[in-house]
Amino acid sequence: MRNLKITLSYDGSEFSGWQVQPDRPSVQGTLADAWKRITGESVLPQGSGRTDAGVHARAQVASLSSESPIPTLNIVVALNDILPPAIRVMSVEDVAPDFHARRSAKEKTYRYRIYRGDICPPFLARYVYHHPYPLDEARMVQAASTVVGEHDFTSFAAVDPERRDQEGDRNNIRTIRSSRWERADEELVYEVRGNGFLHHMVRNLVGAFLLVGKGTLDAADLVRILHSKNRSENPGATAPASGLCLISVEY
Repeated sequence: MRNLKITLSYDGSEFSGWQVQPDRPSVQGTLADAWKRITGESVLPQGSGRTDAGVHARAQVASLSSESPIPTLNIVVALNDILPPAIRVMSVEDVAPDFHARRSAKEKTYRYRIYRGDICPPFLARYVYHHPYPLDEARMVQAASTVVGEHDFTSFAAVDPERRDQEGDRNNIRTIRSSRWERADEELVYEVRGNGFLHHMVRNLVGAFLLVGKGTLDAADLVRILHSKNRSENPGATAPASGLCLISVEY
């Protein structure tokens, strides 16, 4: 029996998210189907976290146990021959028996892209949130650090109690290592790194920061909202999924 680590990249636009769902296309389900076609094994790959419908990944990590003797380089070629173009396997590695894509993860980095130009190019539309309206970007840059540290992020989690986290536990305390906004040509980009993220957490953070840019909230309001541990105290809307991408997972 082998334990395999699979790193994959995907365009999440046409998927209902990572997690397998009945009668809906998912990245996990599509990968499992491809694996069965190659090896004959019915295995459900375990991901580092559950990206939502429409969210992308540059380097999602999955793990699975297999009895297949196929060399790892051949597995990469075979999977990419079967998988749709929206999913690419970047690498497959043999790893220690105790490695688990989710439980072994130590840090994750997400990036959210906002296109600020008046007209969004069609080849970018699937990967950004188009917001050409006035924003005080300097205020957003200054407020970004308010969420750094260990906090209970209930105020920035999804309301649905059945899907309030992406890591599979019920503890809403997470540690954010870095949080920053930067301008990159026509895009305003938010990058956040932490030891884990709740369901909708990054998109809800972006929604709140947008209110800071509009002048509706300030940094002190973000601190108050964070300490309230109550999603209803956060007036920010959940930012659209298209702008969000899982950049990396560290072990």
